[in-house]
Amino acid sequence: MFSAVHRTPDAAVSAALGFGGVVTDPAWQRPILLTEDLLILVIAGHGGAEVDFHPLPCHPGTLLRVRAGQVLRCGPPLGAIVVRWASAALHGFDIDPEAAPTRLELTGADGVAISTGVRQLATDCEQHRGKSAALLRHQLAALLLRLALLSDSDGGPQPASRSASRTETGTFRLLCRELEQGYQRSRRVEDYADRLGCSVRTLTRACLAVTGRSAKQVVDERVALQARRLLAATDEPVARIGQRLGFAEPTNFGRFFTREVGVSPGSFRAARGVAPLVRPRPPAEAGGAQLRVPGHRDDHVTAESTVLGVAHGGAAPQQPGERPLHVD
Repeated sequence: MFSAVHRTPDAAVSAALGFGGVVTDPAWQRPILLTEDLLILVIAGHGGAEVDFHPLPCHPGTLLRVRAGQVLRCGPPLGAIVVRWASAALHGFDIDPEAAPTRLELTGADGVAISTGVRQLATDCEQHRGKSAALLRHQLAALLLRLALLSDSDGGPQPASRSASRTETGTFRLLCRELEQGYQRSRRVEDYADRLGCSVRTLTRACLAVTGRSAKQVVDERVALQARRLLAATDEPVARIGQRLGFAEPTNFGRFFTREVGVSPGSFRAARGVAPLVRPRPPAEAGGAQLRVPGHRDDHVTAESTVLGVAHGGAAPQQPGERPLHVD
């Protein structure tokens, strides 16, 4: 049985506890382009997920951190608690949104604390309905801070060169932020250097130190990633996707994509579209395969127990015996 999640416009947190049956709608056998950030705690089943086309094995105790704008795809049904939020939910908290790793195995005392925190967030949604907005925002912030600390203790992502300086790392992060704002308009490293007030050589040195790739490669890879996301998770025509990414001519986009990815845009889309995957029926207001949340506001935080890859809040009608939970 699918546990439907009901929200009101002022809801800070909503939750539904319980597992769901598999929905085998062929329309959902494609990846989801997320519009909110997610924490996914797998609590039952063994299978896999895919975040931005990277396969991630999942079993009880696996925690996934998926960001808005990324593409999420799930294989066999996995019982999971899903916490979702928009960036405004963390306003006022000193949190680096990129600090938490994409995948963690929750082991030891820290793993128990994080798992307990996720479960407590969902439980508090039920017990403090209508009164828990501030509580749950703080719980979410505490979870993300703990994840950042755990990631640091495990070493986190290492630079390509251990001699990468703090300045080079900071420059690379600034480039990444600029890329998120400008990749649809420019693929010229010179433009990003101008915006950051540094030289192309400085950007290239920073990128090589942190990633082992040049600044031009970093820029082109970001554009290619967005192209893959849109090709896999939307039904937009290839030419329109190219236009959205700054290519005036479809042939130029095709050559760029083939060079970066190794196959043509059409071949990539066809390969992604035929892969078997169980997904929920999208809400009526959803566009393409994007996940839309009814009653969405920027300060939402949501926790729900569900079947990963099957149930998303508001995506299916409530079944008999289920308990919808919400905070007004």
